[in-house]
Amino acid sequence: MSETWTFICPTGELLPGEMKTAFDEVTGAGIVVFNLDGELYALEDRCSHEEFELSVGSLDPAEGSIECILHGARFDVRDGRPLCAPAYEPVAKFPVKTEHGGVWSRDDRD
Repeated sequence: MSETWTFICPTGELLPGEMKTAFDEVTGAGIVVFNLDGELYALEDRCSHEEFELSVGSLDPAEGSIECILHGARFDVRDGRPLCAPAYEPVAKFPVKTEHGGVWSRDDRD
């Protein structure tokens, strides 16, 4: 678990319908942060089906989902739950905050 918040990007660089990625400075986990109509959500940047980066997939801001390009698994970006096969396990959800003009997240798993 990381107590250290990782800088993702300046707040002005993450517009509605966009996503940005970074790596947790302590655990090395990939983090992808999504902006859905001004609300920010962070997930581990790893498909639970095949351990492939979600951030290279397609974001559907209207549905609030991300689709893994490897096999088409889709996940809800708000909570990481799988929306269709072949994924059955959720993706880890991380905390996200805005502070000092930036977007921050961290891997808070035990």
